[in-house]
Amino acid sequence: MMNTPFKTNNLSIALLILRVGAGGLMLIHGIPKLQMLFSGEIQFPGVMGLSPTISLILAVFSEVLCSVLILIGLKTRLATIPLILTMLIAVFMIHASDPFAKQELGLLYLFLYIPLFLLGSGKFSVDALMQKK
Repeated sequence: MMNTPFKTNNLSIALLILRVGAGGLMLIHGIPKLQMLFSGEIQFPGVMGLSPTISLILAVFSEVLCSVLILIGLKTRLATIPLILTMLIAVFMIHASDPFAKQELGLLYLFLYIPLFLLGSGKFSVDALMQKK
């Protein structure tokens, strides 16, 4: 089956919507964590033997910095890796004993990041602009 420009545009538009939606919404989760980090009042679980501060720094890195990269479409595939790991940890470690309703949001984000990892950012992105130069 031949890939026509119409199908390529549809895919790139879908990736743009996915990037802006997932990146923007995750940023909303990350900003309060960034504020918590700067305030010094860290109320965050330590994960896999890491201190709560280190765990919070890693969560802020993925939920803020990586979300911004995904939002603009810069190094999208690479930026999804910390977010995929963060969602796996949130669902299967932090919320492992919680009801499914508490795990659902993390799983939903996980299922948004996996296609972005596999497909990249599309042609409406900073990555695409950089490839043209």
